[in-house]
Amino acid sequence: MLIDFRLDAPGVREILRGPEVRDLIDGKAAEVAANVRVLVPAGTPIEVRGYTTDRGAATVVVADARAMAWQARDGILTRAAGFAQLEVRAWRNGQ
Repeated sequence: MLIDFRLDAPGVREILRGPEVRDLIDGKAAEVAANVRVLVPAGTPIEVRGYTTDRGAATVVVADARAMAWQARDGILTRAAGFAQLEVRAWRNGQ
């Protein structure tokens, strides 16, 4: 049996930019931020910034000058994302 399958790119784009994906992304970003808060000193500013490219996205920012050292030494963001059941992979240009 042969099945004709065609990807509906505009439909996929609409879903990826839609409110359901936005809610999922925002929820996971909030979860990562909460996980980071338990790994850094109390009162450290943690910011969640949602944005849209070709899909809903968000960043979690540790707004402290010591954050790069904490990430390098303890992997605070990597661990926080892992606790939220997100896969963390090294980013390489062109991938």
